[in-house]
Amino acid sequence: MKLRNISLLVVVLLILDQILKIWIKTHMCLGESIVVFPDWFQLRFIENNGAAFGMSIASAGAFDWGKMALSLFRIVLIGLLIYYIWYLVRKRSDVPKGVLIGLALVVAGAIGNMIDSAFYGLVFSASTPVTPAHLGDGYAPFLMGKVVDMFYLPLFRWDSVPQWLSFLVDENNYFFGPIFNLADAYISVAVVYLLIFHYRFFQE
Repeated sequence: MKLRNISLLVVVLLILDQILKIWIKTHMCLGESIVVFPDWFQLRFIENNGAAFGMSIASAGAFDWGKMALSLFRIVLIGLLIYYIWYLVRKRSDVPKGVLIGLALVVAGAIGNMIDSAFYGLVFSASTPVTPAHLGDGYAPFLMGKVVDMFYLPLFRWDSVPQWLSFLVDENNYFFGPIFNLADAYISVAVVYLLIFHYRFFQE
């Protein structure tokens, strides 16, 4: 598989990810939901600082050093992944095509979320529960923007939830799974695929 084809795949995946995120951010209010399939699939607009499952990153002082450290770490990781793909294509002839596709998915997902953090704070206004964001009024400096998430899958309803487990369900007693985006899905699918079908390659 040629580097050109891998690059094209990453670019296409990135475009899809960004089109959806920009549409969500400019057409939906923060916290708004659109029911796609009743009871199990919604578009629910939330934003997070880039930590796993939308968790906030604690930081002392006015400047969010935790957020900056995470952004810089991701940039380094993306660079290492790109170099690894280049190395496999240029230096080895025994690499399965599936390995390269899986790694391309991981790179596309990582870059997709990195774009949110790096540039959304510069080019969009802050999202609110009242009005959708718009271009032109930045809300955060470079690398300090928030990541847009939207896929929500409340798989089942739990009507008799014990009080001590109430944090697992939403206001309608649906199981509250993580809300994620296309970039997250790229990474998750790729990791599972590589572990199941190509673990021997990495083991070797």
